[in-house]
Amino acid sequence: MAAWFWYAVAAAVLYGAHQIFTKLAADRIGEGLGGFVVEATAALSILVYLAFLWLTSRWNQQSSAQGIFYSVLTGVCVGAGTIAFFLLFQKGGPLSAVPVILAVGAAIMAIAGILFFRETASWQRVLGITLAVIGLLLLRR
Repeated sequence: MAAWFWYAVAAAVLYGAHQIFTKLAADRIGEGLGGFVVEATAALSILVYLAFLWLTSRWNQQSSAQGIFYSVLTGVCVGAGTIAFFLLFQKGGPLSAVPVILAVGAAIMAIAGILFFRETASWQRVLGITLAVIGLLLLRR
């Protein structure tokens, strides 16, 4: 089994729970304030992780200007995406729409991997991209 597999499982479970809790919060808090609370709590969680690394002498957090730039872009995408999910749920969108939305995000990542990172365009990846697009089209109904 690949060394990264259990991290993938953990990320899937946590991001799945993330959307469930966003759905529960959406009718009880504004999208801007809700998004801020989500992201501030995430930042605090990461700060605790960094403190743990520092205190246990496991600090190995290198950086570069490009790394910081791309991390800022990532933060903008996460913040805007969080607001979009709050609005989706506030406007009556179903939680069951999230897997299709995430599949389209995965398709975008697969396309970028193939076009920009020279990853293999296997039939499985092309099929996944195709099914994600079909799912998005069906979601419109």
